[in-house]
Amino acid sequence: MGKEKNVEQITDMDVDFAQWYTDVVRKAKLIDYSGTKGFFIMRPYAYALWENIQAELDRMFKELGHENVSMPLLIPESLLQKEKDHVEGFAPEVAWVTHGGSEELPERLCIRPTSETLFCEHWANVLSSWRDLPMLYNQWCSVVRWEKTTRPFLRGREFLWQEGHTLHETAKEAEEETINMLNVYATLYEDFLAMPVVKGVKTEKEKFAGAIATYTVENMMHDKKALQGGTSHYFGDGFARAFGIQFSDRENKLTYPHQTSWGITTRTIGGIIMTHGDNNGLNLPPRIAPVQVMVIPIASHKPGVLEKADELVAKLKAAGIRVKCDKSDQSPGWKFAEHEMKGVPLRVEIGPKDIENNQCVAARRDSGEKRAIPLDELEVQVKALLEEIQVSLYNKAKKNLEQNTRPAKTLDEVKEIITEQGGFIEAMWCGGEQCEQKMKEEAGVTSRCIPFEQKNIGDRCAACGEKAEKMVVWGVAY
Repeated sequence: MGKEKNVEQITDMDVDFAQWYTDVVRKAKLIDYSGTKGFFIMRPYAYALWENIQAELDRMFKELGHENVSMPLLIPESLLQKEKDHVEGFAPEVAWVTHGGSEELPERLCIRPTSETLFCEHWANVLSSWRDLPMLYNQWCSVVRWEKTTRPFLRGREFLWQEGHTLHETAKEAEEETINMLNVYATLYEDFLAMPVVKGVKTEKEKFAGAIATYTVENMMHDKKALQGGTSHYFGDGFARAFGIQFSDRENKLTYPHQTSWGITTRTIGGIIMTHGDNNGLNLPPRIAPVQVMVIPIASHKPGVLEKADELVAKLKAAGIRVKCDKSDQSPGWKFAEHEMKGVPLRVEIGPKDIENNQCVAARRDSGEKRAIPLDELEVQVKALLEEIQVSLYNKAKKNLEQNTRPAKTLDEVKEIITEQGGFIEAMWCGGEQCEQKMKEEAGVTSRCIPFEQKNIGDRCAACGEKAEKMVVWGVAY
């Protein structure tokens, strides 16, 4: 028996989307399950994807003047209790440390579900004057939230993220920061992940615990469900008052600063999978793919083939392209399927006939289209192809979002659309929490956001028929 084997088949996404997703994260070697329930192992390929996302975000944060810091993992219970709404919002998800070694601790310590309280304690110690502001901090870390139901990337009990925390002299500056960071997330999704977003503000019911306002970018997945892509929160001076954070203003009077926080998580990877993936596996946007080009030698046992493959790799690397060569002893067909499963945007084949003709063959992951490329045009044509793939993936996802966003004027219309077609529903809302709850209980949808780009669907609330001024995007969310 040789080593020949076929790449394992994955479940058809139109038959069972949830199983398709699980198959992809396992077979594309993104995730393994650990012995601790609800905690996942990010394998090297997934971590490399996260590193590329992290690099783009970190660059954008620093361009806007943010600095990275590191806060403690554990939070004393008394510190967590200082902001009432905040602690109530997180209480059901908190994991507690009660012992240090064999000794019971005098006070329980929570494993951070988020770090607002730690930043506030620190700022109360170090802020003194308006000259110290703004304080623009970010940290890359993991947090723990004790989720009841877990799924790789989408809901884990521990996940990686960045959490930005900033302190400002005025409300205006803090509010501008909140929107600026939301726009950074929109740029990440649209320009790098090829995922269109709907930007807006969360309803009172859906906003972050302790915030005055929460802004969000919402994405639509291939199965027409919503995924919250990232959130940005404006706190006003509520946390500052709770934690006694004050500074001397320009008139030498003690006053409270205004605060923001914002975060994005490894859930982003789940979004990439469910937006671009297909029945052959992952389909990665070139700008964040760990490997942009995979070179496959054909008939590698023949003279000169491996050497020529190495030459192509060296040329592409010199051009700034992330490239690898698969020199394993598997058949070319197996290699094609394997790297398709892993979503490598472009495959470049080189064999004896190609060498004779001074060319290679490039195959696109997104469309399957193959074309011959003269070797002296390799770098230019590969770069152009990668850019075409990036744009094509975005346009396909944009079409999915636009074609599956529909207006509804009544609750019955909402139910009909969500039952028969799914997707996002644009419907008017009176602002009442009881109507928001009614939409959830009767139609199974939650408010995704009040979009910045408002449309006039009518002047009546879809749930109660009373006067309404805000259009809300509703959907079924992950």
